[in-house]
Amino acid sequence: MSTQHSKAAERYQQRPEVVNRHDQTFFGVRQKRDRMAQALPEWEDLREAASQIKKHTITHLADYLEQFEQNAIRNGVHVHWAKDAKEYNEIVYDILQSHGVKKVVKSKSMLTEECRLNQSLEKKGIEVIETDLGERILQMMKLAPSHIVMPALHVHREDIGDCFRKSGLMENPDLSDSSAQANPYNPTGDSNDPTFLTYVARMHLRQQFMEADAGMTGANFGIAETGDVVVCTNEGNADMSTSIPKLHIVSMGIEKLIPNYQAMGVFQRLLARNGTGQETTVYTSHFRGPRPGGEMHIVLVDNGRSSILGNHEHWQTLKCMRCGACMNTCPVYRRSAGYSYTYFIPGPIGINLSMLRDARRFSDNVSACSLCCSCDNVCPVKVDLSTQVYRWRQQLDSFGTADPMKKIMSQAMAFLFNRPQLYTGVLRLSPGVNWLPGPVVQSSLNLWAYGHQMMKFPQKSFHQLWKEKQL
Repeated sequence: MSTQHSKAAERYQQRPEVVNRHDQTFFGVRQKRDRMAQALPEWEDLREAASQIKKHTITHLADYLEQFEQNAIRNGVHVHWAKDAKEYNEIVYDILQSHGVKKVVKSKSMLTEECRLNQSLEKKGIEVIETDLGERILQMMKLAPSHIVMPALHVHREDIGDCFRKSGLMENPDLSDSSAQANPYNPTGDSNDPTFLTYVARMHLRQQFMEADAGMTGANFGIAETGDVVVCTNEGNADMSTSIPKLHIVSMGIEKLIPNYQAMGVFQRLLARNGTGQETTVYTSHFRGPRPGGEMHIVLVDNGRSSILGNHEHWQTLKCMRCGACMNTCPVYRRSAGYSYTYFIPGPIGINLSMLRDARRFSDNVSACSLCCSCDNVCPVKVDLSTQVYRWRQQLDSFGTADPMKKIMSQAMAFLFNRPQLYTGVLRLSPGVNWLPGPVVQSSLNLWAYGHQMMKFPQKSFHQLWKEKQL
């Protein structure tokens, strides 16, 4: 009954100290989120407002997209439409090529990960530099993000230090170990000190910003009423990516639209509190038009979102604003980590998005859920994530990906439960299992005992205790 996820999770579990650190780190973020929520008496009202705003916008998406386009063009922005990842990559490349761009700096964008933009541009000779610190570290280490908000939180500082040394970032005399004592950012002389590593990255990225021919950002929100794009960061890298290069390209999924700035006020109060446990992100940047003498392009990307909107059981997935709270609270994600999932977005939202992308290919991910519903409880826009996972599980047989053993077990249970006398008889005999030798019970033939200590059957069933009024 193993899936790709469970096999990858089993390999990850071989290092319990790493698992525990990962678990505690992300649950710590969940606890920060809870403290922020408890500090606002109107918290549940904000969640309900955000849910209703998203529902309204998505169900009137065509109207708001048209309004957004008209206002953006009025602001001097070039607006492009991409039906899928291939067309999106072509549009971005055409813009860059027409401006003779050789190097692009870009802030974090899950949409570009979805469309594999970096790989597409690099094949055509354009250098792409991620400027989010976590993303840049992973790019240099040739790793994918393992979380949508904190992509490199699973990487240890010793590994980052090794990566920086191998990449030559510490060859600058001012950054060498011998001069570290004189560096105010590294008073201890430890080349793996987090503050020092951040300083090294800062010096490295500053040079990339100066050399870039174009800057790219994602979009946390698009304001239909004004044509604005809002980008939320903690490092200011989106501002740097757009302040030096004269060409600014925005990549925006069509579901990121909200009606107006009144709605923006609701989401602004929810986003950082849910994602990282902050009151707000350090930088909330509003881009309405090109800088003087420059150009601004917005590429609106569908890539399957219209199809999701037409799915009456799973359309609510489009309400997601990518805060990552569902991952931080998910016991399966915290104990198995992002790389155990076969889709580039892990956790509860990733399970549902992957199934909407290709149900047969990614169906193994639906096993990565305990149906504890914790994700539903923390989602700021009230996406019914666990309910959707449950629905996907009911459809596995129609996709041809249902586990044969589980099917046999379900049929056996149905046979037993539909025959009360047989069921009662089996219950009375079940304590006999307790007398079997341990090696027999804990053998590989008993799948229930895998990873568990086999339960001890009580002498009396719940039904017996109830009839005897012992409960």
